[in-house]
Amino acid sequence: MFGDKKNKIKDSERSLISETVSIEGTINSSGAIDVAGLIRGPVISKEIIVRETGSITGSIEGDLVEVHGHMDGKISGGDIVIGSTGTVKGDIEFSNNLKTENGADIDGYIKKTNTAKSKLSADFLFSKSKDKDKEDKKHKDNGGSEANLNKDSEVLA
Repeated sequence: MFGDKKNKIKDSERSLISETVSIEGTINSSGAIDVAGLIRGPVISKEIIVRETGSITGSIEGDLVEVHGHMDGKISGGDIVIGSTGTVKGDIEFSNNLKTENGADIDGYIKKTNTAKSKLSADFLFSKSKDKDKEDKKHKDNGGSEANLNKDSEVLA
């Protein structure tokens, strides 16, 4: 019953952030995420779909990114689709394909990169916080202040 292999969680499973959910903070997933609610913070996943009712304020990083709702921040990915109901206020960086449907609203720069292989992996997704904890501890041990800014820091205005 509890040891059945069919009950194990797989990376291919989808997570849904429904219309009634609001999340503030970083979201990491090695699977797929469907966003129908509100997220404030960066989202890192293999596949991210922002539905028509969904809204993200922060950056998105994924192999496949679809925006049919509202996105306010930078999008980085391999294949990116901006649907006819999608609104993007921020830069788009893609390595493979970019598709914009008739009616898509984009306010930002678009750049094609030569990155052939995604830097996303299960190890990458969950090792960031460990490395950051080590840096924070080292910084505090050296008499540093509590506030740390690095290249991943964002300021929302």
